Amino acid sequence: MDRSSPLPAAGQPAPLPTQSTLRRAIGASALGNAVEWFDYGIYAYGLTYISAALFPGEASEAVLFALATFAISFLVRPLGGLFWGPLGDRIGRKSVLAMTILMMAGATFAVGLIPSYDSIGFWAPAILVLLRMVQGFSTGGEYGGAATFMAEYAPDARRGFYGSFLEFGTLAGFSFGAALMLGYSLHLGDAAMHEWGWRIPFLVAGPIGLIGMYVRSKMEDTPVFLEAQQAAEDRPSPGLAALGRDHWRPLLVVGGLVVALNVVNYTLLSYMPTYLERRIGLAPDQALLVPIIGMLFMMVFLPFAGALSDRIGRRPMWRFSLIALLVAVVPLYMLIGTGFAGAVAGFLLLGLLYVPQLATISATFPALFPTAVRFAGFAIAYNISTSIFGGTAPMVGSALISATGDPLMPAYYMMAACLVGLVALHYMPETAGRSLRDDPFRR
Repeated sequence: MDRSSPLPAAGQPAPLPTQSTLRRAIGASALGNAVEWFDYGIYAYGLTYISAALFPGEASEAVLFALATFAISFLVRPLGGLFWGPLGDRIGRKSVLAMTILMMAGATFAVGLIPSYDSIGFWAPAILVLLRMVQGFSTGGEYGGAATFMAEYAPDARRGFYGSFLEFGTLAGFSFGAALMLGYSLHLGDAAMHEWGWRIPFLVAGPIGLIGMYVRSKMEDTPVFLEAQQAAEDRPSPGLAALGRDHWRPLLVVGGLVVALNVVNYTLLSYMPTYLERRIGLAPDQALLVPIIGMLFMMVFLPFAGALSDRIGRRPMWRFSLIALLVAVVPLYMLIGTGFAGAVAGFLLLGLLYVPQLATISATFPALFPTAVRFAGFAIAYNISTSIFGGTAPMVGSALISATGDPLMPAYYMMAACLVGLVALHYMPETAGRSLRDDPFRR
């Protein structure tokens, strides 16, 4: 921990952060999340170019390899959660977050430097896999840490509102990456993009990561963490065994909710450009434009949804979203399949139904764990579930369509995930307005 941080007196609550400190904490959290999702955006929206440059075989085979590589990074995320989570509970949130953003941005930058398959053969996809694994390892600490950092800084009564800006950063990073890839595609043309243009957005990640690391390194750790560390100075930190033994209920609840959250997330945001181009037959530029329009639309509603969750609770927001998606996802996918206008309308409606989940992640999940294990509990549960169901969603959706010939298979997969989420939601206690110093599962 940074010992320059002001520790509260023993038994005394930490002082509330000032508005300027709160704004800087929000910015520091959101910026790192934006960097993470900037990488996902440029990878997902540059998939056609990346697969052609770095993978062998016909176009369809190369795309499937590239989707598999996208999924590989997620398989490493639980290891990152196991490493960064306990470390963040021990030394502090900000130190871990400064390290993870630098690692993430550095690996993304390096992807833009990989020689083509024609130049170095199978070393090209091998290096890409290695860098994606580095990204996955760093992301295992990035998101859980950023959400925990945001939640612990936010006032209890407005945690939903302030927490929604973390996901604002998610969509901002993702849409910026997508827009950058689209902009270069329109400006340079298809031939130049295949030859070298696709690399430029990856190189942009380098300076963005350095800025993020600087901003985060200047932050103080959260008042709630400082208070808990002072109180536990003479006690050893809980280990992973204690986490599994004493906090298995929030681990399972978060894991189940994340199945729904991230199957929808990665199917809707990451896989959609590939789906629209290869399965619906939209032009590449149109396939990129549809989700960009949708994400900008979603960003407008995120703060309102977060603020609403502070008034009515997190459970009603999640219940509405899960049930609405369960009912509407197939008809909206059918609408998406009608052409460009239908794709825009369908994506906007799906995004609007998904916003109540997205807006409340950082207000909901960290609050389910006590402070001593909050970073570790959230990071481990979130990343294990994401690695199995979230990161694999684009590959699963593509494989199911290939196996069945039914372009609605991603919609059916989303429906199944929403059912899992509803079961988990049944066991989730309401945390809106409650102090993070409480354990909501304690009876």
